Amino acid sequence: MIAERIHHSSENYVAILMDREESSPVIVVSPVGGVNIEETAKSSPHLIFTVSLTSCQTTKEVIDIQAGLTEQQALTIAQKLNFKDKIAKQVAEQLQRLYRMFIDVDATQIEINPLAITTDGRVCCVDAKLNFDDSAEFRQQRIFAMHSAETQPLEHEAHKHQLNYVGLSGNIGCMVNGAGLAMATMDMIKMYGGEPANFLDLRGSVTTLQVFHALGIIVSDSKVKTVLVNIFGGIVDCQIIAEGIIAGVEHYGLSHPFIIRLDGTNKTSACETLKASGIPMLFVSELDQAAIMAVENAKQFA
Repeated sequence: MIAERIHHSSENYVAILMDREESSPVIVVSPVGGVNIEETAKSSPHLIFTVSLTSCQTTKEVIDIQAGLTEQQALTIAQKLNFKDKIAKQVAEQLQRLYRMFIDVDATQIEINPLAITTDGRVCCVDAKLNFDDSAEFRQQRIFAMHSAETQPLEHEAHKHQLNYVGLSGNIGCMVNGAGLAMATMDMIKMYGGEPANFLDLRGSVTTLQVFHALGIIVSDSKVKTVLVNIFGGIVDCQIIAEGIIAGVEHYGLSHPFIIRLDGTNKTSACETLKASGIPMLFVSELDQAAIMAVENAKQFA
């Protein structure tokens, strides 16, 4: 990539973030930008200025989240960065554009570091970091189609089916519902000497088709030697899990050993459905037992 070399006289920091406590965007600026912004926040917190968009606190300027950042408010922020006259006006215009962009693209973070002033008096965003709200994908399909080059193919495939998947280095495939239970399952596998091949969290509204795709993604990893299914059916219907597994095994022609732990909604009928399918599976009721069997099977078929 060829880019213009920027000769600048100052580096500043500007970020628009989602403030979880305020439940609204917040603007953070500092006249000291560049690579040492984290150090500045620690050593000189008085150089970090925060502007809330809904706060009722008197220590923060209130910005109407619907009306957006006004010209006067943007100028006030620019002055906190020690800018005056024409440069302050340019910075204010840039801040207003960044705020409109933040709203328009459903961003959760727009960080400009540094926001530089060139030697010929121009305002320039030299480097930027952007994050977007995953829940807004239906509105921002063009943006989400540009997935990161760092995203692994299986992770990208999982995202297409609204599955939370992270590939790991082990050989035990995991299909679990809920991030907490998924983490506990992986910890248990490691405690008994095994290594999980992935983190995969099925959402509460999971469908049979998503279970089908989830299984396909898990076994697409050639390292996987056995599959551990650990489902607590609170919101999730175990029957949906069973039907998705059967469809996946039959479609992909799988011969992997399956360790099945189901509990909760329609557990009994789901287990009966799986047993009636004729697919070789080992059924357990306790998580530690499931982890032990998964580790033993993975070693046996390694």
